[in-house]
Amino acid sequence: AFRAVNIGLVNEMAQLCDHMDLDVWEVLDAAFTKPFGIMPFYPGPGVGGHCIPVDPVYLAWKAEKLGFDSQVVWLASKVNRNMPSWVVSKASRILEAQGSSMATGKVVILGVSYKKDVPDCRESPPIYMLEELKGIGANVSYHDPYVAQIRVGDGTMDSEDLDAALASAELVVVATDHSCFDMSDIVSKSKHVLDTRGLTRKLGEHFDNVTLL
Repeated sequence: AFRAVNIGLVNEMAQLCDHMDLDVWEVLDAAFTKPFGIMPFYPGPGVGGHCIPVDPVYLAWKAEKLGFDSQVVWLASKVNRNMPSWVVSKASRILEAQGSSMATGKVVILGVSYKKDVPDCRESPPIYMLEELKGIGANVSYHDPYVAQIRVGDGTMDSEDLDAALASAELVVVATDHSCFDMSDIVSKSKHVLDTRGLTRKLGEHFDNVTLL
């Protein structure tokens, strides 16, 4: 519950910074210089796995059965559940700024497991993103070196070859921070990248074709 609430807070700050035309990563860099009263949490496309998106809800459900409204836990859960849709919305805005759209421009999701370097897709935010994108008729594919095939809606999708995916995409959405992703190479081969994990910041360079979450 502690982690869910703090991730929910930083995800909400990411959305607020987007409305204020601020870089949430720079805001966090400044905040984390505080020597006390703060702990590093980072935004992302949502939360997945078998614990953070699930267990706090059990707690809130139990509280509700006892007549207690656990508002903070429910609100954090709502914010985190909404993040995949919010990322899709931001991706749509990026395509429109490029003179394209979800209907005409191909979107590639990089990484579909819920955390880096594992094949586990339980409650994975990128899966929800793919389902929403498919639902609105977007031309979308994915690449994940750990997940060869996934179920999306009533069908399945296979992982696309990375170079082929990058070459054909109007927008590449980095959704999972796999250690094997060579971000410098990915950015150089992409028309535009939406980096939901802040990976490109670690390169210490400025890229005109990268948008951070």
